Amino acid sequence: MRLHKCVVLAALATTMLVPARAQADWLITPFVGGNFGSDTGNFNMGAAVGYMFRGIFGVELDLSLGRDFFEPEPNPGLVSDSRLGTVMGNLIVGIPVGGRAGAGFRPYATIGFGVIQTKVDDPGGLFDLENNEAGINIGGGAMVFFGNHIGVRGDIRYFRNLTTPEGGNGFNLDFRGFDFWRGTAGVVFRF
Repeated sequence: MRLHKCVVLAALATTMLVPARAQADWLITPFVGGNFGSDTGNFNMGAAVGYMFRGIFGVELDLSLGRDFFEPEPNPGLVSDSRLGTVMGNLIVGIPVGGRAGAGFRPYATIGFGVIQTKVDDPGGLFDLENNEAGINIGGGAMVFFGNHIGVRGDIRYFRNLTTPEGGNGFNLDFRGFDFWRGTAGVVFRF
């Protein structure tokens, strides 16, 4: 009976020591960065959750939020608070140099569609403005993995709205053809 327990324990220990097949398909990336290129800009943060099919083609949900994005030049101090948020569903095409497991390098390109939300408040609350507009993004970047499950990711994307909000806004902000660039860096977790 004692020998039976030892064999079972040895078998369990052996299976724990044998490397498992790496499932390098799920990617979770919290990130920080900056928005720029539209006469305004700010710090932003967010996260991306993605799945890569066979390590080459993938899908991703990208969420970001930036504060103090707008400060119109002709009227400084008119904006008391402003926010820019994005929610984008993206397609990804990458090349897993070094394979899907272990250390490696994966450059990628991405394109997607979603919502760009802008919110601007003035100190008196007279001209508060909030827009939820359809938007697109396109860009690329690279992931560098140090092992099976952790790495770093750098990314740059161009965002543009697809619709034109109706009515004036009192802030001298023009949202027709609203666009900006976003650069980010983060830690990527691979499962």
